[in-house]
Amino acid sequence: MDIAPQRTVVGFIGTGVMGGSMAGHILDAGYQVHVYTRTRSKADAICKKGAVWEETIASLAVKCHLVITMVGLPADVESIYLQQDGIIENALPGTILVDMTTSSPVLAVKIYESAARHSLHALDAPVSGGDIGARDATLSIMAGGDRAIFDAVMPVFEVMGKNILLQGGAGCGQHTKMANQIAIAAGMVGICESLAYTVKSGLDPESVLKSIGSGAAGSWTLNNLGPRIIKGDFAPGFYVKHFIKDMGIAIESAKEMGLETPGLVLAKSLYDKLAENGYEYDGTQALYRLFI
Repeated sequence: MDIAPQRTVVGFIGTGVMGGSMAGHILDAGYQVHVYTRTRSKADAICKKGAVWEETIASLAVKCHLVITMVGLPADVESIYLQQDGIIENALPGTILVDMTTSSPVLAVKIYESAARHSLHALDAPVSGGDIGARDATLSIMAGGDRAIFDAVMPVFEVMGKNILLQGGAGCGQHTKMANQIAIAAGMVGICESLAYTVKSGLDPESVLKSIGSGAAGSWTLNNLGPRIIKGDFAPGFYVKHFIKDMGIAIESAKEMGLETPGLVLAKSLYDKLAENGYEYDGTQALYRLFI
């Protein structure tokens, strides 16, 4: 498929914290965009910019050449794609389906195989970069699926992200995202401990962040979420509840491979405690609450 604004209708399902910005970039690039989300008010902003609201998943799927999903949980993904009133049963042959939700590698393969049986093409393409990356169109996109389909979708990927790689066949995008989340999980524990230590020792946290952020300890998480932590800004770029979901998938996948992940298990236990204290709708940087 030759994907271009003048001849490609894009469907986007899920216009939340990240999806709204992502769909907005596609619209701004000149594509006709049809949207659906369970809570219609979340699509109000993009519809005011020109996106077309669809009342059902089925009505969206049948009108679009490319359908992108960015929802919350693997259960949502499975329902959206595989139920009778879902995407696969209603999309026209040749349609490309791209799930950008962080979901299960096993489910990604299941969707790929089901899509193929219906003469559809599926990619799993989760992202990293949070609300900032979505807003600035600098997301890292890690994909799994067929090279020809990945190449076809590249013009749309490029309006949402900057670091865009095909990691292998179906499910490999999700496996790559699990590796990403494992690295973030233990790293966030260290960042929160570091900033708590900074405050307890009487140092100026902003000054300390300038020193350590450009050294060996520097990371995207430290340099982007560290300042939020210092300001007491725990608004979500990525929800605690969704991070817990991701860590659960990663732990399960690691066990299936016979791999121990003690750092990940510790991080998840701390985030579980944070959620139990009522902060599941905060951003991941809210883990700092446990240290102050």
